[in-house]
Amino acid sequence: MANSKRTLFLKRRMRNRNKIKKMANGRPRLSVHRSSKNISVQLIDDVNGVTLAAASTLEKELGVIGTNNKEASAKVGAAIAERAKKAGVEECYFDRGGFLFHGKVKALADAAREGGLKF
Repeated sequence: MANSKRTLFLKRRMRNRNKIKKMANGRPRLSVHRSSKNISVQLIDDVNGVTLAAASTLEKELGVIGTNNKEASAKVGAAIAERAKKAGVEECYFDRGGFLFHGKVKALADAAREGGLKF
């Protein structure tokens, strides 16, 4: 029997996350979630179980409420890089979840790298 799209997504997400946890060495994880209308990202410290910084297209100050395109993703990536610097984080691991690394996810990652985050 063929696997559903959701099952394949969940398998991809867990495979990616388990690889990241093996290599983490105490570095925080930059976790991305993309829906059909928004994109959000969190900088998570898995050792202590806390969120260090977050950014989303749902925030008014970014000016991209309810949009989910590459430009909005780039603004979110720049915002998370700025907030990570304020939190004292320069290096992290990029957790794309089960999403493929192209398009909006790649635009977010490139903008975060340009903002000074290393992953």
